[in-house]
Amino acid sequence: MVNDKDQPSTRLSVITPSYNQVQFIEKTINSVLSQRPGFTFEYIIVDGGSADGTLDVLKRYINTIHCISEPDSGMQDALNKGFAAAKGDVIGWLNSDDIYLPGALEKVMTYFDRNPDCLWLFGNCRIIDDQDREIRKWISQYKNWSSRRYSYERLLGENFIPQPAVFIRRGALEKAGPVDPGLPTAMDFDLWLRLAKLGKPGYIDDYLACFRTHNQSISSKHYKIQFEEQYRIHARYDRRRFLLLKHRAKIRLIVSAYSILEKIQHLSGEPE
Repeated sequence: MVNDKDQPSTRLSVITPSYNQVQFIEKTINSVLSQRPGFTFEYIIVDGGSADGTLDVLKRYINTIHCISEPDSGMQDALNKGFAAAKGDVIGWLNSDDIYLPGALEKVMTYFDRNPDCLWLFGNCRIIDDQDREIRKWISQYKNWSSRRYSYERLLGENFIPQPAVFIRRGALEKAGPVDPGLPTAMDFDLWLRLAKLGKPGYIDDYLACFRTHNQSISSKHYKIQFEEQYRIHARYDRRRFLLLKHRAKIRLIVSAYSILEKIQHLSGEPE
C-alpha cells in the first residue's frame, strides 16, 4: 500500500463471474492485471464449473488471481459469492467477456480518494464486438450524454449506466444488498436503483471499460426481455404513471432501433 498523498490508497476488489467464456476470458484477465495501479488490489474470478477450457486458462494465473470454481445457479449467484469474498474497500464488477481500458483503476481510485463522501461511481464505456472492434458508437455517445445529465428520475426511465464502468464502496454495497437472483437480465439496473437511493453516483467523463456484445451475450440474445425486465424494476421502485408511460414509449423506440440494427447486420454481414 503506497502512502504518497497524490496516489490512491484505498484497496480495490474486482469480481468476474465466469462460465464457458474461454474465447474471451484471457483478454478480460489481462485487462485487469495489466493496470499496474499505485495501490494494492485483488482479482476474484468466480467460475460456475466451465467445461470449455476456461479452467485451463485460469490455472495459468493461479498466482495472481483468486479463483472460486464450483457449480452455481447463475451469474447472480456467482456475483454474490464474489462480493461476499471481496476484501476491498471498493468493488468493481467486470464480466468475463468485457475489458478495462488502460489506467481505468487508477482513475477510479483517485476519484474516490478525492471525493470521500462518494458511495459509488461510474464512467463511460465503449461497445466492442467479438473481434475487439468498436461498434455502435452512437449508443455510447448517447449514454455519455445521459450520464452527464444524471438524475434519479432519468435513471428510472432508462438504464444508461454501463455496468463494466461501475465501482462501489463496500459499505454502500452492504447497505444496498446483494444482486437479486430473480432478475436474469437486468440485475444491474436493480442494483443501480438501490444504490441511487443511498446517494448520487460520482461520474468520470472518460472511457474506463469496453462492453462486448456477441451472439451469446445477454444483451444480444435477450434484449427485448431485458428491456421489459427493466420496466418491471422501474415499477417496483416508483409507480408514478407519467414516468412509467415515458419508459414504455422509450422501450418501444429502443427495441425498434435494435431490430433495425439486427436486420442491417444480417444483410451486410458486417458488425453494427
